[in-house]
Amino acid sequence: MYKPTEDSAARRVDPPLGDTSVPEGAEPPVVGADQSETGRALALVDFAAPTVSAGERLIRFAYKLGVPGTMLTAPMGKKARMRLLATVRGTVPGDKAAGTALRAGHFLVHGARTPITQVDFGGAARVPPPLERTVHSFAWLADLEACGPREQVAPVAERILTSWLQANPKAPTKTGKASRGPAWTVGHTGARLLNWLVHAPLILSGEKALRVRMLRHIAETARWLDRQVHHAEDSLGAVAGWCGLVACGLLLPEGRPRRLYGEAGLMKALGELMGDDGGVLSRSPLAQMEAIALLVRLRNCYQATRRDSTEAMEHVIEMLVPPLLALCHGDGSLGSWQGGWAVPADTVDGLVAASGVRTRPLRDVRQWGYQRVAAHKSILQFDTAPPPMPRDGRFGCASTLAFEFSHNRQRMIVNCGGAASAGGLVPARLDQGLRATAAHSTLTLDDANSTAILINGAIGQGVTAVDVDRKTMETDSGARATRLEASHNGYAQRYTLTHRRILILRDDGTELRGEDMLLPSGRKAKRGKVGFAIRFHLAPEVTVAPTEDGQGAALVLADGSYWQFRAGAGTVEIEDSLWVDGQGRPQATHQIVLQGLASRGGGTFSWLFKKMG
Repeated sequence: MYKPTEDSAARRVDPPLGDTSVPEGAEPPVVGADQSETGRALALVDFAAPTVSAGERLIRFAYKLGVPGTMLTAPMGKKARMRLLATVRGTVPGDKAAGTALRAGHFLVHGARTPITQVDFGGAARVPPPLERTVHSFAWLADLEACGPREQVAPVAERILTSWLQANPKAPTKTGKASRGPAWTVGHTGARLLNWLVHAPLILSGEKALRVRMLRHIAETARWLDRQVHHAEDSLGAVAGWCGLVACGLLLPEGRPRRLYGEAGLMKALGELMGDDGGVLSRSPLAQMEAIALLVRLRNCYQATRRDSTEAMEHVIEMLVPPLLALCHGDGSLGSWQGGWAVPADTVDGLVAASGVRTRPLRDVRQWGYQRVAAHKSILQFDTAPPPMPRDGRFGCASTLAFEFSHNRQRMIVNCGGAASAGGLVPARLDQGLRATAAHSTLTLDDANSTAILINGAIGQGVTAVDVDRKTMETDSGARATRLEASHNGYAQRYTLTHRRILILRDDGTELRGEDMLLPSGRKAKRGKVGFAIRFHLAPEVTVAPTEDGQGAALVLADGSYWQFRAGAGTVEIEDSLWVDGQGRPQATHQIVLQGLASRGGGTFSWLFKKMG
């Protein structure tokens, strides 16, 4: 298994490249090369629990065994009155449009409006997953706070909270995931506690009866989470659960035992969430953002109580930001990977600003599985890893060897994206289709996925290992280019073929050469032919028209720049496609499809995108 050995700070800078052109037929000399085999079992980060005194270790151990916190902090004293010890300053920005919709009586989630009065807060009726996450995690509190003065939005928050409490008066008494309901998953519960505490002025500034009831409910929920946090639905849910417990330990009376217990559990959960390059194991930029937001909110709780957050937690935040930036295009918005969509630049910038981390993108995130090339005004993102393991991915996609490409702050080649937004304006039935190989800019064989796509976000058999080779090439004139080569075994078992893709981007960003190869994976090649299709999904702003010879296409970007696509074999067709925008809404677009029949003994298909004029 590859493990980075170079200094992480050095990897955060995309080095400038000189002018380059690669002469055809010539094998350019190699300036630098890295090789690795990226498997599905990524290395985990090992974070130890914060260093504490012997007495605090004893308190942590006793609390873990179930000894009540009051007995550990004041065994002979009077029980403290339930109250919040500090007011937290929220720094993670919310969505002003969603908050305005709440004031108007609607939840606005990925473009879909749902009247508040029609939401079943108890979870008996089926609710689209995006709305379910928003409602039960109380993430909408940040949106409400972003859209107006506190005295105007607090009554709205209290009305929604009252409805939710009526439907969920107590935590479930039975154990097991089946008995919890959507409101009581560990992830939703931990995020809900954290949001309640961070945005407490919105829900605890009204009538005394509601305030007393709410404080009691917070205490009961924290006690329930003490027992259930080890049964999280996934690693990100576990991190949310532990963050909620640590926040309660900081902000509720007699919380020291819970804080010590929670800090140790949080460090272990973070180690299981991410690889040692800082990328989460789900490989999802949305999950990366959620992990950063959780830790920033928890840091705000530390600051509210005039405590320093743990050194290990601060180190994790510093590790999480550079991989996220690696998936940003020239306009600052995110690429569409592993169920995510083109999250707008202002949302990403607001989160990074809240983190306080000043850094540059990682260009070679081997274990997270993405390669980034910045060439003048162009950005290339390349997926060079298997899909996430079933236990890690919430919306795992068969996107291995797909790429996205942008030029001059404009997207050109994209993936459809948006599987995680299905249930909003994107129909829920499109979930599996958006996770398929054909929804990504890569090669498919016989209309089959390189990795099996299962229901509920799960991933089946397919790609298990990816070979990666990154080189800087230099010509005799001293010009340079970046060459990425990767191959996967997703089609080996069914078709005895290995897919290898080579991408070469000139340093001036005006030419992207590609070559897709199908190589026999067995000792003896099979006879016959199999259909192939290489798809290049286009951004909605790109105007495309086929050339008369059927071997290319003309592309015009929004800024008026003209690009040409040429293929060396097969037929080129323009087909309809779908792209999910920065708000999680579907947009009609087109795709260039290079297709034909390939020999079961293998084949090579070259193509080129070149800026003209």
